[in-house]
Amino acid sequence: MSYQVTARKWRPMVFDDVIGQTHISNTLRNALAANRLAHAFIFSGTRGCGKTTTARILARAVNCLSPKNFEPCNECEICKEIIDGRSMDVIEIDGASNRGVDEIRNLRESVRYTPSRGKKKVYIIDEVHMLTKEAFNALLKTLEEPPAHILFIFATTEIHKVPATILSRCQRYDFRRISIEEIMSRLRYIAEQERITIDEDALLIIAKKGDGSMRDAQSIFDQVISFCGTTIESVVVRNALSVVDTELFFRVADAVQSKNTKAALDIVDEVVRNGFDIKEFLVGLNEHFRNMLIAKTTGNVQLIEESEAFRKRFAHDAAQFSTNDILRLMKIVGDVESSIRYSAQPRFKLEVAVIQMTKMEQSIKIDELLTQIEELKKKLQSGNHTITAPQFVSNEIAPAVPSPKTFLVEERKIKYTAQPPPAVRIISPSTEIRVEEKISVAPVALSSVTITIGDVQQRWSALVEEVRKKKISVGTILAESSPLDISNGALRIACKDDFHFSTLLRNKDFLIETLNTLLQTRLRIEPIIATNQTSTQTASTLRQTTSNNAEEKSPPQRIPLDQEHPLIQTLYKEFGAERV
Repeated sequence: MSYQVTARKWRPMVFDDVIGQTHISNTLRNALAANRLAHAFIFSGTRGCGKTTTARILARAVNCLSPKNFEPCNECEICKEIIDGRSMDVIEIDGASNRGVDEIRNLRESVRYTPSRGKKKVYIIDEVHMLTKEAFNALLKTLEEPPAHILFIFATTEIHKVPATILSRCQRYDFRRISIEEIMSRLRYIAEQERITIDEDALLIIAKKGDGSMRDAQSIFDQVISFCGTTIESVVVRNALSVVDTELFFRVADAVQSKNTKAALDIVDEVVRNGFDIKEFLVGLNEHFRNMLIAKTTGNVQLIEESEAFRKRFAHDAAQFSTNDILRLMKIVGDVESSIRYSAQPRFKLEVAVIQMTKMEQSIKIDELLTQIEELKKKLQSGNHTITAPQFVSNEIAPAVPSPKTFLVEERKIKYTAQPPPAVRIISPSTEIRVEEKISVAPVALSSVTITIGDVQQRWSALVEEVRKKKISVGTILAESSPLDISNGALRIACKDDFHFSTLLRNKDFLIETLNTLLQTRLRIEPIIATNQTSTQTASTLRQTTSNNAEEKSPPQRIPLDQEHPLIQTLYKEFGAERV
């Protein structure tokens, strides 16, 4: 007999042999036992998880002449015909090659014929999502009301591409990704039957490389056997599959923990020289940090898909990092992993990433930082704590002669007890906290002269212009408002409507600061909505101020209309413009 690959030679022949899909195998077996088998099934799941294999087992089970515990015997004539692909009652169709409406029309014509030897005529359509929209529509009626002797089994890896009208006419079974432990167990059994010696680390590498697919893992297993022979070791497997050694990831973590940038860059150089795929290296590094995170947060190293020796190392290394630091490392690796596909120089991206990781400062918990700040505030308020100004290294040359500001600083030190406590500033993300006193020129003393409403009215236009320079919309609304009076240290401003009132109220702090800076005083601002009474009062006050200002300023001389520029004359005549 000619050579068969492992995936075909060791394909499951009964439901019990299907790895990792017990929930589906039991359901189908129970349906056969109760004679409640549906007329259409759709199997969905990742590649190599057993969809087509289960479909073939089900086709044999419904047609077997002597089933055993509702499993196919695989010994009768019909079972052998189906296994060999000679049966006329089990038709396998590739959805990718026969995806048109014409093929589905031919299928509809053939379903009318009864099975030649078996009980059911089974149609297995693989990759059913590849059918066209017209083909799906042509299948709807037949799929909804097929003849009693027809059984449809659809298989797909992309269930979301199948129309809802098809899904509603089928029983849906979702196949799970096969776990690493289940793949290792199956490969270990195959190796024993094939008399092949293989260590556990090699099995782990192959199982992880399979990525949840038994067929992929078996194909890799064949490749490794061709390379290594009957004795397989993990070191040789890594070289054969170009898999990055886990020890390399531990070295990266050690370099990050010790902030050894040189060692980290040497690892990058080793990765490139050995021909490892940089993207796969980043994927493995991110998985390494994930394992550290699991060990740090849960303490359950059994959730880590590695050998027992490596699990203990993960628990030890995770203790050297905080949870936030591990998350930051994963973010750095994830960012460079997503951006490296568009880079012409992936090595540079990787080098920058490892430099960032080795230069990354350790994080500090916010609650610890706040506690230290509160303790420092208490010491400062008690007056029993001596503050020493920190010495900062500056690139600037200090002046030979003390400036006048120096004497001002000395004066402030004498009166330090009357000043508010100094500001606390965090210099770096570390736990070290420095206390720095802000040294500045003494503030200008505010005027102690009583401010009257007349003083405010005289400077009102200046206040409006100052506000307009910073917030033009607020200045415009302020120009349409009027100062009313000063009562209990508050300047009341009359607004004409609710919109003006709310705008001034929102910008109250800004207006107070501008007003007090301009008048050198301490006044509060209270905007109010003008009524008839307040309008009369405001008009009377403004009239007095206007008359005083009129005595000081004479109105500007206006040019007669007939002497104005022709364009301005046109504006007056055609558009009804008015002089302002």
